[in-house]
Amino acid sequence: MLVGVPKEIKDNEFRVGMTPAAVAELVHHGHQVIVEKAAGLGSGSPDEEYVRAGAQIAAAAADIFARAEMIVKVKEPLAEERKLLRRGQILFTYLHLAPDLEQTRGLMASGATCIAYETVTGPQGGLPLLTPMSEVAGRLAPQVGAHALEKAQGGRGVLLGGVPGVAAANVLVLGGGVSGTHAATIAVGMGASVTVVDRSHEALRRLSAQFGSALRTVYSTRASIADLVTRADLVIGAVLLPGAAAPKLITRAMLATMRPGAVIVDVAIDQGGCFESSHATTHAEPTYIVDGVVHYCVANMPGAVARTSAFALNNATLPFTLALADKGWKKACTEDAHLRAGLNVHAGLLTYEAVASALAKPFTPVDSVLG
Repeated sequence: MLVGVPKEIKDNEFRVGMTPAAVAELVHHGHQVIVEKAAGLGSGSPDEEYVRAGAQIAAAAADIFARAEMIVKVKEPLAEERKLLRRGQILFTYLHLAPDLEQTRGLMASGATCIAYETVTGPQGGLPLLTPMSEVAGRLAPQVGAHALEKAQGGRGVLLGGVPGVAAANVLVLGGGVSGTHAATIAVGMGASVTVVDRSHEALRRLSAQFGSALRTVYSTRASIADLVTRADLVIGAVLLPGAAAPKLITRAMLATMRPGAVIVDVAIDQGGCFESSHATTHAEPTYIVDGVVHYCVANMPGAVARTSAFALNNATLPFTLALADKGWKKACTEDAHLRAGLNVHAGLLTYEAVASALAKPFTPVDSVLG
């Protein structure tokens, strides 16, 4: 198979769909790989490394999309990229379609077969291709939140860990999954006073066992969240419903009760965000203020640490990329139920139920397109 890796064009997105090591694996399996010029530079992988791995270098993205049978990316294709997709082509990347009707329509119109990293499942449960980026985003959240709390950034002027004689910041983490756990790990390590809310008793027990008295756990209800946000200096939204739009846990009414200069970091923004006041921002302009509260809603947070993120992502995606290249999408998805769960769009049909439900679109079961 001829596999193409275009350069990411989302604002300040420096990750790359395939590292040189991943390219070498595909070449070893007998496949050809074409990589757009400078695609890996932001992740610390110059063109020379790709050439040594066996890739060809293409001058422009149009060359990649025109020639490749499968496109491997990191972020969802923007409008100009969607126009280059064609019927029968495989797209393997993050899509996050539930809050994005425009992208969904574009992918359906392209006729391409679109497999989303974030809905591929794992043998032990979970979402193995989302997990590494959830870990990165979770660990970044307290870091960017601490910066946004600085007075010069519009925040309260509170140091996350405090100092002797002055209390640490109150950090509220919404969701005790992968991102939430990693956010709590860093926030506790920075010396903050941390509370995690979740509706899963299993998650709350796991967090309690992991952190002991260094962290508080609270069962998530509207009443408990409404109470906790009034005292929070930093709120990290880390809830996830696989493939579906994130629930809006913080309403505008709740936002109005927060302290002036408090900060929210919406890790769930790729799935629409879990604050009613959230809208996606970029690394170039990461924050805005609503009701005196600083909002950090960057839709590609892991792109800020591109080298770590690109290598972590490739470690997870490579086995699936190889399966798709070795077998073709239909055989690979037929033989692997976990990869099959990643199929979101095929030949104009929407094949992921949670996305179809969120966008009020007709749903076509995957089994019916596999034949």
